[in-house]
Amino acid sequence: MCGMDGCLVKCSSVPCATPKNDTKDTFTTINLDHGDPTMYESYWRKMGNKCDITFNGDDSLSYFANGKSLCWFLESKLEEQIKRLHNVVGNAIVDDYYIVVGTGSSQLMQAALYALSPTDQLEPISVVSATPFYSSYPEVTDFVKSGLHKWAGDARTFEKNGLYIEFITSPNNPDGVIREPVVNGNEGKLIYDLAYYWPQYTAITSPANHDVMLFTISKCTGHAGSRIGWALVKDKEVARKMTKFMEISTIGVSKEAQLRAAKILEVVSDSCLDPKMENFFEYSQSLMTDRWQRLREVVMANDFFVLQKYPLQYCLFTKDLCESHPAFAWLICKGREEEDCQKLLKEHKIHTRSGRRFGSDLRNVRISMLSRDEDFNIFLKRLMAIRGPTNEN
Repeated sequence: MCGMDGCLVKCSSVPCATPKNDTKDTFTTINLDHGDPTMYESYWRKMGNKCDITFNGDDSLSYFANGKSLCWFLESKLEEQIKRLHNVVGNAIVDDYYIVVGTGSSQLMQAALYALSPTDQLEPISVVSATPFYSSYPEVTDFVKSGLHKWAGDARTFEKNGLYIEFITSPNNPDGVIREPVVNGNEGKLIYDLAYYWPQYTAITSPANHDVMLFTISKCTGHAGSRIGWALVKDKEVARKMTKFMEISTIGVSKEAQLRAAKILEVVSDSCLDPKMENFFEYSQSLMTDRWQRLREVVMANDFFVLQKYPLQYCLFTKDLCESHPAFAWLICKGREEEDCQKLLKEHKIHTRSGRRFGSDLRNVRISMLSRDEDFNIFLKRLMAIRGPTNEN
């Protein structure tokens, strides 16, 4: 609501999820192609007005936010809460790092590519990632057809001499596997995409400490619509170039979005430290554990699909052994090599993303595990009804 005293932004206001016992029209397609994190609505609804923030009419008029930061449009409150949350969770080193804020991590990928690409080369620097790689990497790399960088495919088969950039997504999107660099070269520049390195998805085994690390609020807290991501950058010149990319492309990042994100991160950190609050990561981990358990039961009963398995690891945050419960399921059809798993699921009104998009084959599909309860329950019901082709004599 807006009035003379300012504008109240209620971050707790979310669309009401449909009760579990309601069912959608049987002809409705369940869209699990995107990792739209609506699963988190239930937690934030419980938080009530804890995330409410107020903007006055004379707030945020200037382009500039923090004169002391190299990233001149980074709000100091967001910088403070990013550092606090990483220290609370223990998933990344923040001391002696520069923070660059972006409109989601997608823009930061482009900024990192720009900053790491040499300008004195006769040809674009090669950009690679090991299959199955995040499906947006090829498009992000080549979309503007820059003369600075060019997509070169699977890091496992890359043998070109000279400079290269490698994306390392860990846990990996789409299959949830913990990743390390693949290319065996000493001239590589590495970008670590750590969007899913949070306790609800995987064990926090050590604080990440890499030259360029990308994070996003969308997969951390579920607030994808706020479009806030951040990079932890060790080298000052790389951080400066990334900031320049942001300046040229969008002249910074929305202050309102940054301040909303700062408040949300503050509540998440508080929930981890205040025993009177429901711990956000424990709540989210419980939801993910339940969903993965039910999906595995359906897959085992069906006997036509295969799921990735994950080892038990000790988590420094939970101080316990835990198994990964990724944001996406990497489902494999047991059929012939030409089996099109995406097409098969589409026939049963389940929209997924084909393995081909990730540099893999048609038998694989990526399925979002982050939908609302109603959609997830319908997905399991429809998956259970699928039967593979019978073997002919």
